[in-house]
Formats: sequence, C-alpha cells, structure tokens
Amino acid sequence: MTIDFNMTEKAVLDGVRVLDLSRVWSGPMAVRMLADMGAEVILIDAPQARVTTPEYLQMVKQFRAAGRHYPYFPDGDPGDEPWNRQGSYNDFNRNKLGITLNLAVEEGRELFKRLVKVSDVVVENFTPRVMKNFGLDYTVLKEINPAIIMISLPGYGMNGPYRDYPAYGTTLEQHAGFSSVMGYPDSGPYRTQSTYVDPVASVNATSAVMLALLYRRHTGKGQYIDLAQVEAGVTLLGEVILDYSMNGRVPQRLGNRHTFMAPHGCYRCRGDDVWVTIAVGTDEEWHAFCDAMGNPLWTEETKFADQLGRWHHQDELDRLVQAWTVLHGHYEVMHILQAAGVAAGAVLNAKELLADPQLKERAYFIEQDSPSVGKRPYPGFPVKLSRTPPVYRRPAPRVDEHTDFVFGGLLGLTKEEIADLMERRIIGNRPPVTQA
Repeated sequence: MTIDFNMTEKAVLDGVRVLDLSRVWSGPMAVRMLADMGAEVILIDAPQARVTTPEYLQMVKQFRAAGRHYPYFPDGDPGDEPWNRQGSYNDFNRNKLGITLNLAVEEGRELFKRLVKVSDVVVENFTPRVMKNFGLDYTVLKEINPAIIMISLPGYGMNGPYRDYPAYGTTLEQHAGFSSVMGYPDSGPYRTQSTYVDPVASVNATSAVMLALLYRRHTGKGQYIDLAQVEAGVTLLGEVILDYSMNGRVPQRLGNRHTFMAPHGCYRCRGDDVWVTIAVGTDEEWHAFCDAMGNPLWTEETKFADQLGRWHHQDELDRLVQAWTVLHGHYEVMHILQAAGVAAGAVLNAKELLADPQLKERAYFIEQDSPSVGKRPYPGFPVKLSRTPPVYRRPAPRVDEHTDFVFGGLLGLTKEEIADLMERRIIGNRPPVTQA
C-alpha cells in the first residue's frame, strides 16, 4: 500500500495560537513541533534578546582570532546581526512569528496580557520565580483567559528544594542519572554532547500541550502544566532504577558493552575515525554473524560457543571482530550484517547524516532560505501523518519581523502607537548591543 504523504487537509493545530517565551532548546523545540502542526506561534523576545551581549560577541571574536569557527553561526561568522544568524535560533524557530516585548515594564506586561486574551497556549522555561515576579504566572493569566493553557519547563519543577536552581541540559543530564551509567568501568562518568534532557523535555512538553488542548475541547477549560526537565530525563532510566529497587544494585558503567550481549560494541572500520556498531543477542544471531564474516577459524573455538562464554571473553572477542571490520567501510559492514539478520549500524557524523540515503529517501531534512543565513538544511518533523503532514511555511523570523502584524493586526494599535512603543523600548526592532 502506498500512502501519499502530501495530501493535506486542514492542519491539526490550525486556529491555535501559541505565545512562546521560551529560550535555548527545551521550549523552542517543543513549540516548533506545534508550529509544524499548524499552530500560529508568536515568538516573544526581550529587547536585550539572545546573542547580543558584549561578552558573548567578544568570546566569538576570540574564537575566530584563534582560527576556530564558533560553531553556532554560519561559517563561524556572527555578522552584523548575530541575533538573526545563530544556528539553533534558525533551527528551532521556523514557522514562528517574531516580536520583541519588554516584560520588565508595566506597559510591556499589559501588552502581553492583551495577547494572552486572544491566545490558547503560553510556553515558558524560566526558573519558577521569573513569571511570578513579572506578575504573569498562571493564577494571573487564567483570570484574563480562563481557557488559557500554560506550560512551564523549569529545570527542577515549580516546587521542591531545588525549584529556583538555574539549570541547563549540561547539568540536568547528570542530575537525571545519565552520566552515572555512561563511561567505561575504569573511568569516571561521561556526558553526552547533545544536552540530552532538553529534547526529551521538548517531546514531553509537546505531548502535554496536545493533551491539554484535547481536554479543553471536551470541557472548555484550560489548565496549567508543570514539567520538570530533570523528571523527563529520569523517566528514560527506568531499568537503572528498577535494578536498584529490586536487586539493591547500582549499575556499573559498561562503556559500549551490554549486560548480556556479546559481541556488542563500536568497532573501527576502514578509514580515518570510521566506526560501526554491532549487537549480537542470541546464538542464532551469532551463527549468522560468523557466516557473514566467512566463518574464520577462531569462531569455532569452544570459549565462543555460547552466549555466556562470549560474554566472559569480550576483550579477545572484540579484538577479533575488529580485525574483520577494519577491512571494510562502515556502511559496508552494516549492509553485510543486516543482510544476514544481525543488528548493525554505521556511526555517522554530521556530514554523513546530511547525505544518508535513508534520510534522503524519506525527505527528513528540509531546506530553508533565510535572508540572514541563506539556504541551509535543517531537521524536519520526525513524524509522518498521512492526512495532515507538517507544513513548513516560513523560516525563523528576524527579530521584530512581525511587529505590525501582531501589535497592529491582532491588538489594533495604530502606527503612531507602535512607533511610540518602539521609541520607548517597550518593543524594539533591533536588540541593543555594544560591538565586541
């Protein structure tokens, strides 16, 4: 059966308006998924938005002077408008409308309240004290719009002894227990390079908003969502917690190895820094693996005859397996073993991901053309819906690109009123910055 994934009916979230106050990754990615599903998202920046501080630009300048491209700008160059050129900003904010609003002053807060009155969802990922200090917490917003849905994504949640602690994925990952099980038996804990808790929280946040919208459809009532990012991370370590709760055992770091599979790991292939992962879980898979390698004599040794024997002799086994993989490319090993029914995957770097035939065939990466960064590929929406696929309507907005639409079109302000607000920095068309 062939399904046409281009047959588009009304977008799933058509007619839903989202106010996005979030920053960095966890909130912006969650809201991007809502935008991809058709929601009208208004991204609200502060006048001193994002990458505009002299300290930040000085750091970028130092990186470039040292011959290193700071990785978050195209070609490592922040340009004259770094707030519009940052890579993550352009990735996470497609399909959104952009304005600037100063919530630190009363007039800015009153404008925000007017937007809340005509919106459906508010998303923020500040520490818990911020929205309350603004006088814009849920108890206030629900009086303005009883149907409003508000979601907060602080690091540790809205209550508890750590509620006001600042947090990034680079620290939440450790608190959630990931690093305790990452690394090798003879080393300390490791961390990922992807601040893994952020996207985990993002997916949970998108799901939570969708559930709240469904509840509101049935009841007409909005609600408040308290999503602690650290708890979203802990959810994915259930087997670690269960091992301790049932066996009183704290799992040890195993590196690339498995608790019972062998061979299981990451093996060097032909070329410079080229690798493949292999996982053999049963005796049947082991025999298929041996056949795929051409049944070298060592595979007939008694110590490798069963799963337990192979697990006890992993050091030697890994050396022998790598002596075979190093003769082949990583894609080649993957195809050979997958054809034999053995789980194997090439280890891909960023360049290889963009060229991967599987991802290309499924049109995963999309190309966006932005006046600030030009044409660039970006990750697409990871779910394919046959009737309501995502729609990529626009690249990330330039700062204040949609001032007239939001303040004039939605709130009915005159051009003179908008100009006055800009003059007084209540809203602003350019973040203030001292060049480094």
